Amino acid sequence: MKTLAALATTLGPAACLTAPEDIAPYAADWRGIAGATPRAVLRPGSVEDVQETIRACAAEGIAVVPAGGRTGLAGGAILAPNGPPSVVLSLERMNRILAVDARDFSLVAEAGCVIQHVQEAAAAAGRLFPLSWGAQGSAMVGGALSTNAGGIRTLRWGNARDLVMGLEVVLPDGRVLNDLRRVRKDNSGYALRHLFLGGEGTLGVITAAALRLVPALKRVETAFVAAPSPEAALGLFSRVMESGAEVIAFELMIGRCMDIVAKNGIGLRVPLPLGSPWYVMVELAAAHPAVPLREMLEDTLAAAMEGGEVLDAAFAENEAGRAGFWRIREDWPDCGRREGPSVNTDTAVPVSAVPRFIAEVEAAVTRGWPEGRLIAIGHAGDGNIHVSLMAPPGMARDAWVARAHGFEPAVNAIAVGLGGSFSAEHGIGQSKRHAMATHKDPVALDLMRAVKGLIDPEGMMNPGKMLP
Repeated sequence: MKTLAALATTLGPAACLTAPEDIAPYAADWRGIAGATPRAVLRPGSVEDVQETIRACAAEGIAVVPAGGRTGLAGGAILAPNGPPSVVLSLERMNRILAVDARDFSLVAEAGCVIQHVQEAAAAAGRLFPLSWGAQGSAMVGGALSTNAGGIRTLRWGNARDLVMGLEVVLPDGRVLNDLRRVRKDNSGYALRHLFLGGEGTLGVITAAALRLVPALKRVETAFVAAPSPEAALGLFSRVMESGAEVIAFELMIGRCMDIVAKNGIGLRVPLPLGSPWYVMVELAAAHPAVPLREMLEDTLAAAMEGGEVLDAAFAENEAGRAGFWRIREDWPDCGRREGPSVNTDTAVPVSAVPRFIAEVEAAVTRGWPEGRLIAIGHAGDGNIHVSLMAPPGMARDAWVARAHGFEPAVNAIAVGLGGSFSAEHGIGQSKRHAMATHKDPVALDLMRAVKGLIDPEGMMNPGKMLP
């Protein structure tokens, strides 16, 4: 194709991959689920390269699928089946930290920067970039912002969009929206960056971002807690939020998760005796080392134990212990995969509705799939509980996916019925377009389609994603 030949000259042959063995990794996502095969993988090294690529593809009617670390769980960075001729636009070469300003508590990074590298650059300046989740060692800035990634600290600092002050975006016509200003207040019209934060590359390609930093954490206390029920865990949550300490994480997991971790975890240590119906991880932090976090957490857990909300608790006595606690949470996906196939969801409800949400999901499982094993793990502090239904031992994946076909729609309906969302932090991509059609407000869909039609009238940016 003329376009690919021209781009190979412009970008350099190493930045225009066409060999099947080179493009194969870009045709599948982190879960190993394959999409269609792209015509090529283009790896620009600058915003000017991105502009040239977008313009060249537009001229020949080739769709563009932006990709970062490809750690997403909704198929947003791989080609949709039966879509138009497409290329993958990988931002991995655009991986520079452009500026760090400790006094301004800000950092500017290109879209291909790995999140962990952003965290390290912030730490070197005595600051913290608080966005954090298990894939941070592979996920990149552009993908995290395009999907409005969440993670374990959303409770305190919000999702990805809450940490962005400005963006640089290449639009479908090749123009650049340059809004990398690092100001906290800008009341000069529509906040255009929010169209692209969570836009999953359907409106343009994020090429750089101005990110908000916060003070480094000088004191951290973490506890692993056994709880009798989600209602009890919610009572504990209220206590820690009222303790006067800065609560930065509050994770909930059903007891079955810990059984599976104990069975399948590699080098993981279970901090409490197994047998509790539910477990909680709670983490407090402070920017000053003199804040008595340990005493605050001990007093809170003692009161919760007296109130019947806590059965047992273990404290992380040092950084190695804290890392060990978090490895349980972060390694859970791998432990779950070793145990067997499952059907997964990504929902959020108001925090106060978490116990009712779990109870209604348990009832639905009992009615429809009694042989399945319910998994519930997630960020209870912000209402984002990931529930999944694991196959009974020995059942093959395809057979279980067919058997549990109605589980995800049932969970989505329960979440939406409680005032929640069918997509909390993983985005829509390809896998949740059906839920958009079912649950998204029709007026909201009309507005989204109007925005898409205005900015990308030819529909060439990440086709087959988000909008049903």
